[in-house]
Amino acid sequence: MERTFRITVENSVYTVTVEDLDDGTIKPQTVPSCISPTSAVPMSDQITANSTTAPEAVKCRLGGVVDSIEVAVGQSISKGDRVVVIEAMKMKTPMFATRSGTISGIAVKVGQKIDTGQVLLTII
Repeated sequence: MERTFRITVENSVYTVTVEDLDDGTIKPQTVPSCISPTSAVPMSDQITANSTTAPEAVKCRLGGVVDSIEVAVGQSISKGDRVVVIEAMKMKTPMFATRSGTISGIAVKVGQKIDTGQVLLTII
């Protein structure tokens, strides 16, 4: 599926067509190595033996700085719940849960600089 976007870079407007290559399957995600040992929960501890749901990562839609984390590991959430707020260019942008479940790991901390596409947290 192709989507067309209009972006502005330094007052120049560009039209960009992007093809979505995702086949729609949910793939297990790993926690980035930039996590401090005190904030990371090992993946083996995140999924119980009875769990049949693969973890799903919530990724950042834009680069910036983590302004707030509004959930905790073990917290139950619903699809669409606000989970993290990113500040970029003095604007605060909320990131939302991509599905209902339980927060199994948080991969960032408040004040951390992050890039587009970086994993913020995982949901099981």
